Amino acid sequence: MVFRSVYTTFAEVMKQLHPLYTDIQAPERFTYPFCYEPHPLCQLAAKEVQEYIASHAEIKEDADRGKMFGVLIVKSTSASYHFLAAYSGLLAGRNDWEYFVPPVYDAQQPDGYFKIKEREISQIARDPNTANLSKELSQDLQQWLFHQYQLLNAHGEKKDLVDIWQSYYSREKLRKKYPLPPGGTGDCCAPKLLQYAFQQGLRPICMAEFWWGQSTKEELRQHGNYYPACRGKCKPILTWMLQGLEVDDNPETIGLPHLQVETVYEDGDIVVVNKPSGMLSIPGRIEEYSVEAVMRQRYPDAMIVHRLDMGTSGLLIVAKSMDAYRPLQEQFIKHEVKKKYLAVLDNLENLDILEILEKKGTISLPLRPDPMNRPRQMVDMEHGKRAITDYEYLSDNLIALYPQTGRTHQLRIHCAHPDGLGRPIKGDELYGTKADRLYLHAAEIWFRHPTTGRDMHLICEAPWTNAHS
Repeated sequence: MVFRSVYTTFAEVMKQLHPLYTDIQAPERFTYPFCYEPHPLCQLAAKEVQEYIASHAEIKEDADRGKMFGVLIVKSTSASYHFLAAYSGLLAGRNDWEYFVPPVYDAQQPDGYFKIKEREISQIARDPNTANLSKELSQDLQQWLFHQYQLLNAHGEKKDLVDIWQSYYSREKLRKKYPLPPGGTGDCCAPKLLQYAFQQGLRPICMAEFWWGQSTKEELRQHGNYYPACRGKCKPILTWMLQGLEVDDNPETIGLPHLQVETVYEDGDIVVVNKPSGMLSIPGRIEEYSVEAVMRQRYPDAMIVHRLDMGTSGLLIVAKSMDAYRPLQEQFIKHEVKKKYLAVLDNLENLDILEILEKKGTISLPLRPDPMNRPRQMVDMEHGKRAITDYEYLSDNLIALYPQTGRTHQLRIHCAHPDGLGRPIKGDELYGTKADRLYLHAAEIWFRHPTTGRDMHLICEAPWTNAHS
């Protein structure tokens, strides 16, 4: 690893390099940043960062609004453990807090080229006759800025952000779809941490990122929880920067356990099964084993009529033939199928929200995919698709959910979002806190039989005990 210090004294470097006193053993390989369990070394470092945030009023005030922080465990030439800390974007309008690593490129200097040009473009934009010119100049300036992000990898090689982006999206179709990085690319925690480590000749050991503060309407996250690096901005960058490190395998490629599928109802046309939590409804991009794969071993023409998230358990309809599939699909398209889900909500410290919630109600929050953090979804009042859920509290923690629409992660977001119930479903690691499973269960379904036209109502009890609710 090549030493590329941008500092003049060791004392300046030590402002960002924090000792970690522990006998915890290091992992054998570096963290796969897009799906991981935080290593105990990272948890220890994160605790120190959280104490630092809490003790600095100006930092805490801004962080409390919602901010991602990251830690990177490193070894120096002395072989002792240290950690680096970073935050995403700016913190209290600054990117020069000495406790944290600096940005990959500092575009905030008032007398720097970027800020000077930015002011010039703003002046041009005020004139209606030159408004179009200002847009072109802004695009040119943004591209110039991306070229200033000279990112290192563990081999000591360097590439700018544009080259990294275009190399990652090398296929012509993808290159047209993603010609340049989105704004803010390169300013997330992980690139900052790795860049500084490589510049200072430090060996990365493991890394983790956590959320501090409130869950915002854009970032539906929980205070203190660990999260993977964002895929939209960071996947191309980290794919480059991690070259030269031994990295953990992607856990998503290892395979899922082959769980058993229980039959709830069956006749000559359909099968209704109880899908276990942790099993795919249909084959995924990597994992083949799924309810549909199991059903096709029994019935070669079997097709899943609707889907449940992998973590959700409960009733799932399977058509044995195309003749049965088409009328069932039509019922779903016309919203004629009624479903009841049971969910256990997280215990929150402050349950005052229950005082203002009716025992029954309706949530209407339109949803769309979060392009920077797939498979996460987000509320978007302007561009989101209609998503409506009726709910009924059965107890303080147990709730019945009746979706009128079937958007991806609809029930999970409608529970977790501050404009919904404000309480995530227990075990929802995307929008809440991880547990032994996602406590969401498709408990009842009403539909018409595709052949006989008979009204069907099937029930499947939730697998958890009363102790969980």
